Amino acid sequence: MTEQFSFAHTDERIDRARVHQWISEESYWAKGRSRAVQDAAIDASRNYGVWDEHTGEQVAYARVVTDGATFAWLCDVFVASGVRGKGIGKLLVQGIIADLEPLGLRRILLATADAHGLYAQYGFAAPDDPNRYMIRAMS
Repeated sequence: MTEQFSFAHTDERIDRARVHQWISEESYWAKGRSRAVQDAAIDASRNYGVWDEHTGEQVAYARVVTDGATFAWLCDVFVASGVRGKGIGKLLVQGIIADLEPLGLRRILLATADAHGLYAQYGFAAPDDPNRYMIRAMS
């Protein structure tokens, strides 16, 4: 089903306006995020997308924050509602994992409220000791 879609690790092809709309209006984790903040996040991250080969339209986005040597954080993963259920999320995550593997990272982290099954297919699991992880939320 994904043969009409292509994955890429790119900064140039990212449709920043579309990504901002998805993240700031449709995501559960970053509603209201400003365009300036989203652009800064894009600029400071490894960016990935999936595009419809027939229309050229971007249909998915994700970014990775990493030091390129020891860890990465996969975040802002979003698939457009009109193409969900077509394997786009799988194409995106599989492409990201393949792109990061040569770096020899020790761990890739992520947070999700609703896609545990997707990520489990690619080796993600709950940490053995979740008490080791902490978060400091900033307003």
